[in-house]
Amino acid sequence: MDGIPLSAQFIALAVLLGCSAFFSMAETAMMASNRHRLRHMASHGDRGAKLALDLLGRTDKMLGVILLGNNLLNAATATLVSVITIELFGEEKWALSIGTLLVTFAILVFAEITPKILGAAHADKLARVLAFLIWPLLRAAYPIVWFVNLFVDGLLRLLRLKPSGGGDSSRLSAEELRSLVLESGNFIPQQHRSILLNLFELEQLSVADIMTPRGEIEAIDIAAPIDSIKAQLATSFHTRVVVFENDPANIVGVLHQKRLLAEAFAGEIDYAALRERMSAPYFIPAATPIYTQLGFFRENRQRMGLVVDEYGEIEGLVTLEDIIEELVGKFTTRQSDFGSALSWSDEGVVLVDGSAGLRDLNRMLDLEFPLDGPRTLNGLIVEHLQDIPEVGVGVRVGGVPMEIVQTQDRKVKMVRLHRPGGE
Repeated sequence: MDGIPLSAQFIALAVLLGCSAFFSMAETAMMASNRHRLRHMASHGDRGAKLALDLLGRTDKMLGVILLGNNLLNAATATLVSVITIELFGEEKWALSIGTLLVTFAILVFAEITPKILGAAHADKLARVLAFLIWPLLRAAYPIVWFVNLFVDGLLRLLRLKPSGGGDSSRLSAEELRSLVLESGNFIPQQHRSILLNLFELEQLSVADIMTPRGEIEAIDIAAPIDSIKAQLATSFHTRVVVFENDPANIVGVLHQKRLLAEAFAGEIDYAALRERMSAPYFIPAATPIYTQLGFFRENRQRMGLVVDEYGEIEGLVTLEDIIEELVGKFTTRQSDFGSALSWSDEGVVLVDGSAGLRDLNRMLDLEFPLDGPRTLNGLIVEHLQDIPEVGVGVRVGGVPMEIVQTQDRKVKMVRLHRPGGE
């Protein structure tokens, strides 16, 4: 390079390093960009995002032009440094060795590590800008990139590492989406995040997991004295009441109390009015998934159903409100509610109603009660002991020490739980 001023050679060296830095930054920014965010921007008319997605759709071609440019520039940089070293110090071995070390250091700092860190830190913004520069380079160097990729494809096929063309590797599974929601931080308000997480859990639940147990269903016996029925209706806080005849298992209908308003004001409530205002009961298999049942409620214009087992026996009752509460949290007061702010005391104990659901206890107290059997704490204890325990009995179930505080009507009424590991 005789006749070229040394200053011009240093300027050329800086330009080569800068161009190499561009390709390094482009490689990292394009591969680290969030494709889902780019799709969102592209759907709103962002041209840079559209170009970036097109490039990411042909990754082999994009990487081919980027690496082709980067390697050519790095080789030219090393050659130019050797020329400058020879011109300054001659062909001394020590000078060439130092020159090699210096060019390696310069490439690492200025053309590799620094631009790649910047590319990773601002991937989405840079990808949309750099796409405008990479596209014309790809079109200009396409024959060379195509030729090089012939050998790359052949090598991948030989090693049986050729990626499959079907599917979209950027699609997320339900668990991956759940992780994204958990890690969303302040981008999604806590209340909205809870609703989204509840949506993922609904796929694993059936109506039996959220139903009101049979023993807690408020029902009226249409064979009872009419005055007794009137008194029960007057004190009921439910809009719909299950009606049976003589035997609680003999469900004959569901009574919508609003339909009795006219008779109530006229004082004419009798057996005939009750039977006339009843609607037919709606039965639901216990294993019905919640999502499916939500669709059934909509199609059948129902808001409440009676859950039955495989033998047709009544297990409980589920309402549209129960499903909605699984999404947004409890917003009514019912017999089975045991408080939404259950937490451990400073001594590591908590008093819990025996009817508390195991799923709710696991969520609120960070426990690991098994969920493949009984659904309530009472059921779990009775199944474990194979008997109705007496007051004061201590037991450890699911790794949780607990003490029976109160029993009533062949059920465990109150239980004192001790935090695992806090004994």
